[in-house]
Amino acid sequence: MEAQQPSKKQPKACPSTYKTFSLSLQALVILAKHSSTCPSSDIATYMQSEATLLRRILAVLAREHIIETREGREGGYRLSKSPDLITLAEVYSALQIDEARCSGMTEATGENSFGVKMKSVMFDITSEIDQSVLTVLNKYTIADLVERTCEPD
Repeated sequence: MEAQQPSKKQPKACPSTYKTFSLSLQALVILAKHSSTCPSSDIATYMQSEATLLRRILAVLAREHIIETREGREGGYRLSKSPDLITLAEVYSALQIDEARCSGMTEATGENSFGVKMKSVMFDITSEIDQSVLTVLNKYTIADLVERTCEPD
């Protein structure tokens, strides 16, 4: 019998939920309002959010090239492109929220013939829901959110 090697500790992926989506949009608006990089701790403080979860979310956004990261003393996060070029649909898709909803609904079905039919029906319905959601989210950008959250002078 082979001895198992100790596994390297993998960072937990961020959960694909609407809370995650909301937190990511808030972080992107904050980044859009900063002209330079912004540390995750500053973003978390401003949002009154848990820094570890926020870092997981930011890691996903960086992996999807929505934001850029910079290491070191002057490090932090910044948008990878103009806020008027980042649609809410792009962020939603990066977080794979649609997949979480679909799998959640289809996992609740059984393996018998009825369950298999229901799984197919649920997949069709969630696909239609997701297309509708993406259609709406494609109409808005991070710049739109910045404009709508600007404080009057």
